Amino acid sequence: MFKFFNFIIVFFALLNLNSCIASEDDNTRIYENSENDLALNSQEINQIKKNNDEIYNTRQNAITRAIADCSPAIVGINVTEVRQVVVRDPFFDDPFFNQFFRRFYGDNAGRRTKQYEVRGLGSGFIISPDGYILTNHHVAGNASKIVITMTNGTKYDAEIIGSDMVSDVALLKIDAKNLPYLKLGNSDDLIIGEWVIAFGNPFGLFDINAKPTVTVGVVSNNNVNLLHEDQPYNRIYRGMVQTDAAISSGNSGGPLINSLGEVIGMNTIIYSTSQGNRGAGSIGIGFSIPINRVKKIVDIIKSKKAIDRDYYTGIEPRLLDEQMARMIKVDNTEGVVVFGMQRNSPAEKAGIELGDIIIEVDGYKVTKLEDYYIGVGDKQTGDQVTFTIIRNNKTFNKKLTLEQVPRR
Repeated sequence: MFKFFNFIIVFFALLNLNSCIASEDDNTRIYENSENDLALNSQEINQIKKNNDEIYNTRQNAITRAIADCSPAIVGINVTEVRQVVVRDPFFDDPFFNQFFRRFYGDNAGRRTKQYEVRGLGSGFIISPDGYILTNHHVAGNASKIVITMTNGTKYDAEIIGSDMVSDVALLKIDAKNLPYLKLGNSDDLIIGEWVIAFGNPFGLFDINAKPTVTVGVVSNNNVNLLHEDQPYNRIYRGMVQTDAAISSGNSGGPLINSLGEVIGMNTIIYSTSQGNRGAGSIGIGFSIPINRVKKIVDIIKSKKAIDRDYYTGIEPRLLDEQMARMIKVDNTEGVVVFGMQRNSPAEKAGIELGDIIIEVDGYKVTKLEDYYIGVGDKQTGDQVTFTIIRNNKTFNKKLTLEQVPRR
């Protein structure tokens, strides 16, 4: 029995010795493998570093370079506009007193003009080192006070050099020198689908850290014509550049820039289903005034020439729909009908008659009322306009000279 236990002890000792030898061999192999693993990890680390460098370099692309180059020339605009409203004292609405006061004071009895201030904001961009700034007329065209905020936080008071309500362009000026400015590109050379960058001040975010908000998209469409009814003149948006780069309230007046860092448009209007008390948000349908159109307006303003939009044609147009076509007994259902006309007006002098169907204005096709107003509304007093009309199934042109609206 004693010999049996000795055998077991010797057996376990040998087993343990073999285990130790095996462990030493395993440790040696593990150590040797660790040497190899460290070599591989070093290569992997170098490869990862190389990959990171490549990723970083690819992050620095044409878009990011254009943003870095252009951002210093973007400005935030805060405006104060004084508006007037006519209010009437309810006392004068009493039938007895109203009759009495009208006898002595006329229809203006009890009426008075009240002024109030409206504050607004928008975007703009510097176009020359001596402080010329572009923005929209609806941002600053009627402002009594304009404050420009630069990306370094500096603020300047700005003056209005000139503005045009119809094209929705305003040129401002601040008293400063050696400013960063943007290069104006060529909006006739756009590519549908090319990358574009919208800069601006949506919802006044520029005031938080004096930096523009940047959104990126593509040119979605081009040469889009839109009409915005307003007073005293309609705003005519011709050849608009459509983009899906997010444009929201406050972005108006900011630049739309291509990947070369050139301004190709001025962000102006959006279609939006997202409305709130702070404005409208983007749904990816925004429009910019083509920069070539802006350049023409700026050249006129800088030359100190007046942009006279106070003209009329004397025509009362109506849509030529199926009902109207049956009424005037024509087969055509495209265009607008001369439904009314003022006596001794430019239209009458040009030989245009009631019932004529206008199908083109200066070569611009007219299929609906909006087309007519776009074709006629973007002119100046004294311009000669060619109307293509249909009369008695014959098509011919009539030239009309726009005259100033007569004053009563």
